[in-house]
Amino acid sequence: MIVPQPITIASHRIHPNTRPGYVHLKVADIERQLAFYQNVLGLRLNWRNQKSAGLGVEGEDIVRMTEIPNGRRYRGVTGIYHFAILFPNRRELARAVTRLFTLRWPNYPTDHVMTKTTYLDDPEGNNIELYCESPEDGISEVVNGEFIARHSDGTPSDGREPLDLDALFSNLNKDDPLDVPVPIETRMGHFHLYVANLNATRHFYHELLGFDDMGIARTFRMGMVSAGGYHHHIGFNTWQGEGAPAPLSDGLGLKYFTFNLPDAEELNRMDEMLREAGVEYEHHTDGLFLRDPSQNSLLLTTAELVKENK
Repeated sequence: MIVPQPITIASHRIHPNTRPGYVHLKVADIERQLAFYQNVLGLRLNWRNQKSAGLGVEGEDIVRMTEIPNGRRYRGVTGIYHFAILFPNRRELARAVTRLFTLRWPNYPTDHVMTKTTYLDDPEGNNIELYCESPEDGISEVVNGEFIARHSDGTPSDGREPLDLDALFSNLNKDDPLDVPVPIETRMGHFHLYVANLNATRHFYHELLGFDDMGIARTFRMGMVSAGGYHHHIGFNTWQGEGAPAPLSDGLGLKYFTFNLPDAEELNRMDEMLREAGVEYEHHTDGLFLRDPSQNSLLLTTAELVKENK
């Protein structure tokens, strides 16, 4: 099994145990969205007030949402391309995909070699990836500025082959229930962003925040960073156009996304580091709030602060 290696590790590396937290979406119809995330995806409703809610597994939000008045969907702007929910194994991904087919919800199963995945849109057009890890099958990585993928036997792949559904579904028993919540091990796997400039984005996440640089594939117009050498916790692309503007405040979609640092000590270290580097950010009750050069908003926090601030 070959594991991708960082291109560069920052001298002030973000803690390797830092992990994606939840995504917070601005939505037009919270009732319709809640029905989808519970009944189609199988997320658990953790809390709810009049205009906001949090869903995920017991005790941990994966998706939060807030209904906004007169929201609209902007095109050709920065924001989130997709967020990716990570299942613990192929059996649980098979259960999720089978549920989508049973409900006739459009989705697009894809084999990225080192992950197995499917893509779908929620009712308001937010793209979602559901995936599990499969590094024993091969590798996908950036080498010398080019995206490559190859199977474990050495044969090349474009990394976007159709998923072998028969092989995936073979992980399920005929009597496995489909109408159960996702398992508690399910969590946010990564975020993929639309950005205005690849170099500026790499500089922000790698050189300022300390994420590992996992490479930029310039012909593919995409880059990746991660904590702890994971293949990617943040993907970013310029597929909406170089210099794409940010959506206006009434735009539906991304409000912000979060990363959980392992403890308060690490959050304080990041606070000091950002201040010394002259990075603009805000102190919120639940962590450090930043905007990247494309005006995508993120919150650096801890799991304990997230639980305290719903």
